[in-house]
Amino acid sequence: MNRLLFSAIFLLTCGLATQAAADTEYLIVSGGPAVRKFEDLRAPGQQHDRWWGNFIRTARVRMQEIQKTAPAGTRITWLVYRDGYVRRGAEEHQPLTQNIESVPQAYPFINLVWFRSTDELIRYINNGPGRRSMKISGFEYFGHSNKFSFMFDYSSDTYATSTAWLHEKELGKISGGAFARNAYCQSWGCHTAESFSKAWKRKTGSWMVGAIGKTDYSYMHERNWRVALSSGARWVR
Repeated sequence: MNRLLFSAIFLLTCGLATQAAADTEYLIVSGGPAVRKFEDLRAPGQQHDRWWGNFIRTARVRMQEIQKTAPAGTRITWLVYRDGYVRRGAEEHQPLTQNIESVPQAYPFINLVWFRSTDELIRYINNGPGRRSMKISGFEYFGHSNKFSFMFDYSSDTYATSTAWLHEKELGKISGGAFARNAYCQSWGCHTAESFSKAWKRKTGSWMVGAIGKTDYSYMHERNWRVALSSGARWVR
């Protein structure tokens, strides 16, 4: 009897330990789209974001994949740069922020969090609910970027530039202790692996997969909403 009781307690304890180990948070970050009034100034082959949802649909499909494969107890949080969609929505006369808010209504496992500044994003990374015990097991970014930074509002507030970004020089503000050991990190933006990925590893302790060269968000409906690489580009860590 004592042996059976001990075995039951042991199995229960192991189960609780396994569940506790899986209580982590996976962060998906979506930057904002360019506005058409700026991009229409470019030659047709050089324009960005003909469709406003480039960084929304790809993120949603990716979160569905994560939900199917992540350990039980993983919280999936979607951080979206709000101002970019407010501007594009006003331009298109469409309720884009409401469209985005409908995503977690359709997929209740998604926890939507708006952010309006780099400081707000960093605060969530460092001090999100339960961060002392709930570490970040994954971080992925969908949006505009260059070799030195994530650009949350590229060609949205100002033509061909960004006024809201996360530069590699700011990565020291992110606590490496917020991340779980062996956290998976990836940027789906352009040029990240040329510099930013290395700075991310130095500051957070986690490797980041990124592109050398440009990524391609065009014709994604023809490839199951997966981000592609432009000619000559490659993924590296």
